[in-house]
Amino acid sequence: MLSLASTSSARWLAQVDRHLDEVLIDHAHCEKKAAGVAMNLLFSYVDRPSVARSMPEIVTEELDHFRLVLDLLEQRGIRFRKLAPGGYAKGLHDLIRRDEPHRAVDRLLVASLIEARSCERFSLLAEHVADDALRRFYRSLFESEARHHATYVRAACDFATDREVHERLHELAEAEAAIIDRGDPLPRMHS
Repeated sequence: MLSLASTSSARWLAQVDRHLDEVLIDHAHCEKKAAGVAMNLLFSYVDRPSVARSMPEIVTEELDHFRLVLDLLEQRGIRFRKLAPGGYAKGLHDLIRRDEPHRAVDRLLVASLIEARSCERFSLLAEHVADDALRRFYRSLFESEARHHATYVRAACDFATDREVHERLHELAEAEAAIIDRGDPLPRMHS
């Protein structure tokens, strides 16, 4: 369903156990960035109906999630602040081809894989963390992240054939798995 080529390791859950506050702060940044990505795609490809119709909904949902995570941080007494980014998103963005329409396909598929990995990690957090409120919170986000993943894949099909999109998605998913398997020393949502 999520087009991922790997599952998250126990190493990541150990990072969460040691640095939950920092992972929660990073989660807020991820939601903010996800809204920005959807907005940038809308500006770049506004002439494509699938993008023009779906990106505003994603922007709104991601900003709603950003506010929810900010509320969660406030309730837990955690100050929202800047964090140095991990290498996950940069590693994926480096894979984006430069020529159109390949660039559009890759931008949409990279966004889809980030949403898929978030979805997988939210599910893991909902099962792993001891705090019941936090478990419920992460369960509540799962469905929208899965929907965003599917929306991005469908939008990519406006730029290439279904077969080309799914072949490229498989290639990018393999690369994403290698990035996630390498891990990151920084405790992040996608480390």
